[in-house]
Amino acid sequence: MTTGIYFEDLRIGQTASLGKTITEADILLYAAVSLDTNPVHLNDEAARKSVFGERIAHGMLSAGLISAVLGTQLPGPGTLYMRQSLRFAAPVKIGATVTATVEVTALNAEKKRATLKTTCTVGDEVVIEGEAYVQVPSRG
Repeated sequence: MTTGIYFEDLRIGQTASLGKTITEADILLYAAVSLDTNPVHLNDEAARKSVFGERIAHGMLSAGLISAVLGTQLPGPGTLYMRQSLRFAAPVKIGATVTATVEVTALNAEKKRATLKTTCTVGDEVVIEGEAYVQVPSRG
């Protein structure tokens, strides 16, 4: 198995990020896979009548980028996602580029687990914030 960063190499304050522009296709595919067909995501007319005034991306579509960072970068392959809190602070519009960032905030050496601050932004605006707790592969 390919591994990312081993627990022993983690340090408080380490960060990693990735960004993705949310497209119409992303929203349609996410709706198909998740079965979340809420009209605010899929129907222009219904969305115009919503508090957002237009269609928006599924919140969990953007939150999924956090999982991508954890599983591919920090800590990376071999990481097991154990817990995630999320606060949805603002909507993500079609065409917006969402950047997911994780930051190591605590390490449990006995259990080889890490706590990470998780944030998704569009430009300077925080759209999602929370905290992840993960099991990290160890050398030993």
